[in-house]
Amino acid sequence: MNESQFNDLADELMLVIEEAIDASGADIDYETSAGVMTLTIEADGSKVIISRQPAMTQIWVAARSGGYHFNFSDGQWCCSTTAETLPELLSRACSEQSGEALLLNF
Repeated sequence: MNESQFNDLADELMLVIEEAIDASGADIDYETSAGVMTLTIEADGSKVIISRQPAMTQIWVAARSGGYHFNFSDGQWCCSTTAETLPELLSRACSEQSGEALLLNF
């Protein structure tokens, strides 16, 4: 995948994540700036950071539980260490940090 294709996928991903958060009804604010999306869990002010890494063609996620790298494979973003998909990991991380069960579907 070239950098242009990666950026198109990452742009689409950020929009889909925003829509999933809105649809979930969760008390999570999001802000995107310079390719980095910051999710703020309103329950305790903690953050989950989603960033694009064009040189590696990866999406990186930083949460209280750790740092995760995602590769695009077979139409989805999969974690290189846990094998979770990005929606699975974000749901888990946001649930852990908010103390509420949360399922992000995208």
